[in-house]
Amino acid sequence: MKSSLGVKGLQEIDNQLAALPKATSKAVMRRALKKELEPVASTANFFWPGADDTAFAVSSRLKQGQRAQSASVGAVTMYVGATRSAPHAHLLEFGTEPRFHKSGKGVGAVSPTPILLPSWDSHKDEILAGLAKTLREELQATIRRRASRGL
Repeated sequence: MKSSLGVKGLQEIDNQLAALPKATSKAVMRRALKKELEPVASTANFFWPGADDTAFAVSSRLKQGQRAQSASVGAVTMYVGATRSAPHAHLLEFGTEPRFHKSGKGVGAVSPTPILLPSWDSHKDEILAGLAKTLREELQATIRRRASRGL
């Protein structure tokens, strides 16, 4: 499921990001998004039925074999998803149909136990509200670092 957040009215931040090199502005966006999405991963880890509290994390990359949605050239995309310690998380999140081995032996079905969607729903309003503030903070810190280096 893909969700897009549109933050409008942030022309000054957009102008400051445009003044930076492209790689630097994308790094600023990634840091801000990661900071804002961390509570979603933490909540999902809290509700994860296993003992592992690192089952979900924020990343800019998908796992091998997952297909990314096409995005515009300048877009920055971050994902909240299962880590290597929970490769079966999607089976719990969405459930399964009855499964059978090649021999015909039935191994049952898994009923859906949503973890990520409720975590996202409980934090999405905070993310949108906090993104502008976090972006400003990250942008100011980046500008200070660049100025101290004489860039």
